[in-house]
Amino acid sequence: MKVAIVHDFLTQMGGAEKVVEVLHDMFPDAPVYTSVYDAATMPTYYRTWDIHTTFLQWMPLKRRLHRLALMLYPIAFEGMDLSGFDLVISSSSAFAKGVVTLPDTLHVTYCHTPMRFAWMARGYMKNERAGRFLRGLLAPGLHYLRVWDAVATSRVDRFIANSRIVARRIEKFYRRECDIVHPPVDVQRFQISSEVEDYYLIASRCIPYKRIDLAIEAFTRLGRRLLVVGDGRQMKRLRARAGASVEFRGRVSDTELAGLMSRAFAYVMPGEEDFGIAPVEANACGRPVIAYGAGGALDSQIDGVTGVLFGEQTIESLCAAVNRLDTLALNPAAIREHAMRFSAENFRRGILRVIEDELARDGRAVAMAAAANGRERDRSRVVGSGRG
Repeated sequence: MKVAIVHDFLTQMGGAEKVVEVLHDMFPDAPVYTSVYDAATMPTYYRTWDIHTTFLQWMPLKRRLHRLALMLYPIAFEGMDLSGFDLVISSSSAFAKGVVTLPDTLHVTYCHTPMRFAWMARGYMKNERAGRFLRGLLAPGLHYLRVWDAVATSRVDRFIANSRIVARRIEKFYRRECDIVHPPVDVQRFQISSEVEDYYLIASRCIPYKRIDLAIEAFTRLGRRLLVVGDGRQMKRLRARAGASVEFRGRVSDTELAGLMSRAFAYVMPGEEDFGIAPVEANACGRPVIAYGAGGALDSQIDGVTGVLFGEQTIESLCAAVNRLDTLALNPAAIREHAMRFSAENFRRGILRVIEDELARDGRAVAMAAAANGRERDRSRVVGSGRG
């Protein structure tokens, strides 16, 4: 069985890219098709992959292309030649699911979310601080993208959502049923530490919808130590808001991040995530999570067991959650045990189950021997401007 993997873009590390890595481990001979690949910002082992890009690769400002040339992405993905493959797995939060495949090709989409900027434009624009004039200029283009996206979903044979909230979005916007397979977390890489320090931690891309600004203002008000790991276009603004108790660490190695997580008093997730891998990594260290009680946090966290959920994205609500955690006696071993549910092995099983079910439904031969438990590789990973 010839397999291809399709992903929106490979220009920064995040949870979606972790999914692509596990898919590539499952199908090590599969080429990876993407719009743009920036080798300088991705782990070095990606250079051993068979990566195919589009004409967008040769345009300037690749790292900002997703913001400057949105209308070109449908053309780029529809132009990919996937005629030689029996199975295409697309990892998509935007355009990858729009590839055109032949009738005999099975196309399964792992959907991180329907494109936020098109289907949830009001909230997205509010976080981006886009003014009324800019929203007016963008309105025709966003209408075009919604129409294209709706048409593109008809090319997908089977949808897989990464969480319950994404499954509801798929049903609402695409009118499609889907399976749910939670993203893979390398839980075995994290361990419970005997030392816990008095800081709280965020490891994330510094972009508006992550709401790191909310955490900075809350921890500045509380005077509690907050470490922010990661980078991004909002960094300058975040630094300007931070008080003396907030420290920016920038990009760190995976090894350093694992150490920071294991010793943190708690991990903080102030934004609404589609799932959120970093909080589960923190749970794998036995550390509690303070999270906004919406989106993927409702799949990965249990209030009062793995941490604390807060109900409103306000400084007051987050401060109350921080203070409430002080009153709880949580069990690190129980927190870690809960995180084991989201292992990479469970992800592999879920993906293979969906593919085999769809192949059997269509009466096709099931040739999944190549999809074993993945390959163990010696990797020297660097956390880019985002995790989770």
